[in-house]
Amino acid sequence: MNTKPTLDELFERRITYPDFDPQARLARLIGLDDQKSRLAKILGLLVNPAGLAAWARQHHPDADALLDTVLRRPPLVVLAGDVGSGKTELAETIGDAVARQEKIDITLLPLSLSTRGQGRVGEMTQLISAAFDYTVAEASKLKSASGKARGAVILLVDEADALAQSREAAQMHHEDKAGVNAFIRGIDRIANAKLPAAVLMCTNRISALDPAVRRRAADVLTFARPGDEQRRFVLAARLQPIGLARQQIDALVAATGPQRGGRDYGFTFSDLTQRLLPAIVLDAYPSKPIDGARAVEIARTMVPTPPFRDGEAAA
Repeated sequence: MNTKPTLDELFERRITYPDFDPQARLARLIGLDDQKSRLAKILGLLVNPAGLAAWARQHHPDADALLDTVLRRPPLVVLAGDVGSGKTELAETIGDAVARQEKIDITLLPLSLSTRGQGRVGEMTQLISAAFDYTVAEASKLKSASGKARGAVILLVDEADALAQSREAAQMHHEDKAGVNAFIRGIDRIANAKLPAAVLMCTNRISALDPAVRRRAADVLTFARPGDEQRRFVLAARLQPIGLARQQIDALVAATGPQRGGRDYGFTFSDLTQRLLPAIVLDAYPSKPIDGARAVEIARTMVPTPPFRDGEAAA
């Protein structure tokens, strides 16, 4: 590549927070309260350390050494877990909570899959470097001498294991290794310049990430499939208002969970909201109302997304 990549080549789109749409999407993520709260706090500290300093002045005025330890963490958070568990949706919407929490505007830059290039020598390295160049340039405009950020940038890397896979893999191509090196340099650039920016990585295969990338993570948040109460909340909130009885909701919860003597895993969040609920509606549309017994039957015949077994793909 002899020309500088365009923004359209680097990023899928730009999302600016606060905004009502991501706020509503974030509110619909049920069963992830711990991850929401923790991620909002971590990102708040990474992009706006002045907030932590203000907290310390009020509660722990002699905590300089402690604050220095906390704030020295690299600006990287990894979201790891099974498919359909809400990682990407949380990553795409949490910026709204952080923007409101820190009272600043935040821009999300989702790295495009094309950043991985077409395999030409030096292409992926140049694309990754260009993405970090743009992130650093945007974040530099928002840095202030007082330490209070005027805004922040979050770089989102989905399917991160395909971009930052371990350089220890014997079959890894030299160009892929160079791309991982460029990625690590980018994280270090943001950290060394103390910019109001952070990197979010989503992966189904935490073990496939390069060890140097994992070491740089300020935190790793794990995601699992919804349990009984989480599935009940998702289903009841949508089906009880249209008349399904409690016992029918109970049957749906059982049908979408692990099965004794059968599969040892239940439905993912996306299985519930993108497959099961639409299937129930389409079964009744356009000539009849939704029937609870039929909804349970549909759930029992639907096969949930198989779990992604971390480590299988590397074998």
